[in-house]
Amino acid sequence: MYNWNIDLTELKKNKEKYTIWKLEQMVNFGLGGKKIKRSQLKKYWDRLDLDPGKKKFLSFLLWGQQS
Repeated sequence: MYNWNIDLTELKKNKEKYTIWKLEQMVNFGLGGKKIKRSQLKKYWDRLDLDPGKKKFLSFLLWGQQS
């Protein structure tokens, strides 16, 4: 994945921030042929800034129907 507006060398110094950023990019803008680990999505779920429709759908996939 190529991102022209982020300095990835700086971002990679903080592993957690990089992981959150990468998850957000993959969900919001496409996976680029890669898979997302379910465990990472669950771990950082509350900190992810995702498209609301995609977040609702992923929530259903991760945890099933919630009342």
